[in-house]
Amino acid sequence: MTTSEDGGGAAPGEHLDRLNENLRKVESLSKRLMEVMSHKTSHNPALNAPDQELFAKAATAYWTGALQNPAKLLEHQIEFWGKSVKHFAEAQQALAQGKLAAPEDPGPSDRRFSNPLWDSHPYFNFVKQQYLINADAIEQAVAGVEGMDAKEKRRLKYFAQQIVDMMSPTNYLATNPDALERALETEGQSLVQGLENLIADLEANDGELVVRLADEKAFEVGGNIATSPGDVVYRNRLMEIIQYKPATETVHEIPIVLFPPWINKFYVLDLKAQNSLIKWITEQGYTLFVVSWVNPDRSYAEIGMEDYIEEGILTAIREVKAICGTEQVNAVGYCIAGTTLALTLALMKKRGDKSVKSATFFTALTDFSDQGEFTPFLQDDFIDAIEAEVAEQGILRSYILTRTFSFLRSNDLVYAPAVRSYMLGEAPPAFDLLYWNGDSTNLPGRMAVQYLRELCQRNAFCEDGIKILGEVLHVRDVTVPLMSITCETDHIAAWKDCYRGVQQMGSRSKTFIVSESGHIAGIVNPPTKKKYGHYANPDLTADAAGWMEGATFNDGSWWPRWEAWLGKRSGKQVPARKPGDSEHPSLGPAPGTYVVAKPKV
Repeated sequence: MTTSEDGGGAAPGEHLDRLNENLRKVESLSKRLMEVMSHKTSHNPALNAPDQELFAKAATAYWTGALQNPAKLLEHQIEFWGKSVKHFAEAQQALAQGKLAAPEDPGPSDRRFSNPLWDSHPYFNFVKQQYLINADAIEQAVAGVEGMDAKEKRRLKYFAQQIVDMMSPTNYLATNPDALERALETEGQSLVQGLENLIADLEANDGELVVRLADEKAFEVGGNIATSPGDVVYRNRLMEIIQYKPATETVHEIPIVLFPPWINKFYVLDLKAQNSLIKWITEQGYTLFVVSWVNPDRSYAEIGMEDYIEEGILTAIREVKAICGTEQVNAVGYCIAGTTLALTLALMKKRGDKSVKSATFFTALTDFSDQGEFTPFLQDDFIDAIEAEVAEQGILRSYILTRTFSFLRSNDLVYAPAVRSYMLGEAPPAFDLLYWNGDSTNLPGRMAVQYLRELCQRNAFCEDGIKILGEVLHVRDVTVPLMSITCETDHIAAWKDCYRGVQQMGSRSKTFIVSESGHIAGIVNPPTKKKYGHYANPDLTADAAGWMEGATFNDGSWWPRWEAWLGKRSGKQVPARKPGDSEHPSLGPAPGTYVVAKPKV
């Protein structure tokens, strides 16, 4: 091998040869990329962006405002022009004077621009500063639009922000110093690996780009995650019921049946031993059953909310009672399963069924009067597109949901991972929570439309009532003792919205908790970590702001508080139960088959 004179490595020519070789690999990979894209799966194009009517209304409102108050428009425009021209002039002056340096004030801090070159290098600093000027101008323009409906204004703000985030210079190779430095350091190998990562992600999703967030080879469901011991004791077309092995010699008489959301998979509650809620519950002396929902394919197109109630929740309660020989269970519902549990409890009230002794809701919405951060996606143009999509496909495919949730936090869940994977050529991290996040599920077409139209749009459960299984159900019909656990920074089920729903429930015994952190970390919050605290206030008469003002903050997890509440509603101690019985033999070990099955789509 030829080396430089000081023996410090390859000669410059050799570096260039390897760089050119890697760039030729990029060209070869580009052909593979085109092949993948030529077979790209299709979906309704209206799911990609809002109806053009939104932007037309915004433009009309903007120019109407400008005609009524031209000084305001001129002020915005002149400010933008002034900042842009001044910025360019200062850069030109510095170059003319031979000052190849960024200005003394590098601008506001932003973790996207953490590389020191954004502040010290004149080119990168110029690009950053101009991007921030442009972003501010767009933000001002949107804020200045008047005469739009509040929901439309919120949507406009969201989609304008998506454009701003997408146009960040960190998202493009020529204006990302981290990517350029890495390409030179690796002699172009990072670009080769990045393109390999991009093609692999596209191939995994039939040409649809869903950025892989975690190293999928690092985890195995039932191998190194979802390992709590138990058995599948019941199975139908919608669910498997897993009964977990006891961890104590005696248990509370009344069992727990836990319903996780079917938008994701249940094992977020059993990722690893040290943060497994499933393991912790058994260690507190409870008989625990957890439902694992099927990942539906097109054959489930006509499955509706009523099926998840009848064949899911009500069937699970019936089978758990039979196995344990009890008249009642304590039920837990997480997210959409919590919403559906509330519907089920209202139905049971109408039927005179007292099988549920208490209910616990994890981040569960019942009042959808404020659509929160999902407002952009819950208007007619998007829901119409979803209806058209499921009419053709039979299901709402998982990648559409994954993409929607990801773009609520686009810089963290889309662009930053894409930069690391596709431009820096890095492998995704071995992070169990992100692995679970990417292991998403489809939704049956009928159920998805029912949920979006009847609950999210019409807010029927809290307004006139929702007709299901021959009964008109209302949130006030939920009358069992309940506890609602919500999360302070939850952007999926905002705690204030959950609170409104709980306030309207008819239960005489209601406990409301707000955990620190978000939709997952606020729930998966084991006491041993002492990471996130929680707020409690027994007075639910005030509005959400008043409740929080009167709440007491408590260090540590809410889990022990919940267990103390649950223990009072769980009966006497009985000998620990082995999974199943003669009528419910083991159908296989936990975590079962539905959680790992790949649906035929």
